[in-house]
Amino acid sequence: MTIADLRIIGKRLRQEIPLLIGQPDVSSPLGKGASGDLTYPIDKKAEEIIFEEIEKLNKPLTIVSEEYGFKDIKGGGIKFLIDPIDGSKNAMTGVPLFSTSIAIVEGETIKYTSIGYVINLINGDEFWAIKGEGSFFNGKPIKTQQDESFNVITYEAQTPKIDIPRIIPLLSLFRRARCLGSTAIDMALLAQGGVSMFITPAPSRSFDFASGYLLVREAGGIITDLKGNKIDDTPVGIEKASPLLASANEGLHRKALEVLKG
Repeated sequence: MTIADLRIIGKRLRQEIPLLIGQPDVSSPLGKGASGDLTYPIDKKAEEIIFEEIEKLNKPLTIVSEEYGFKDIKGGGIKFLIDPIDGSKNAMTGVPLFSTSIAIVEGETIKYTSIGYVINLINGDEFWAIKGEGSFFNGKPIKTQQDESFNVITYEAQTPKIDIPRIIPLLSLFRRARCLGSTAIDMALLAQGGVSMFITPAPSRSFDFASGYLLVREAGGIITDLKGNKIDDTPVGIEKASPLLASANEGLHRKALEVLKG
């Protein structure tokens, strides 16, 4: 499996998915997906496109998707972790920031992630990482922020009244704080050096962050839970697994953990 295969999928998504924005039924739920979250027409369409393109590869593999759950193709094999639309709420309300995330995992936990791919479905920007080879933005190598300045932090707040109070001490240290609504883009921008840190205090699923995990790691960053424990052994699946703290470097991460300890 190569980046070229994933970019073909990304190209088709970029062509077709933005056309759905503003359609009358885009915000009408179709039911609940395998993850337990509501599925919307835009999620379903993106998943259908990805499934169609993956089946064209004609290779044994296993898809793990937010909407469908597990699906074996030709008997199953390496895992495709898919978040068809990361930022569904943005997409439904017309906020122009959402993405697709696909990770290739050659084992049962995310430490076996070998390729991570994220495409911004609004502007077409592509981020990818290859284990042992680095991280890339539109084909050019990228690195995380090298100094320990508290420049920009992004965060995800699934339940604001619970999540935000927990992280205010950390947010208050930064020059700017942003909630973008797409974990994959948050982590891609961290890998690119535009963001210093990303935090989500609520548990996330493996398909939410596997691509970002590899992007951050290969670009020189670090990612753990909020207590500093490694998340490498997070199982591949659709269950909520772990909160996330991702930093551009060890120094920033160490400072963040001290603040979060209170």
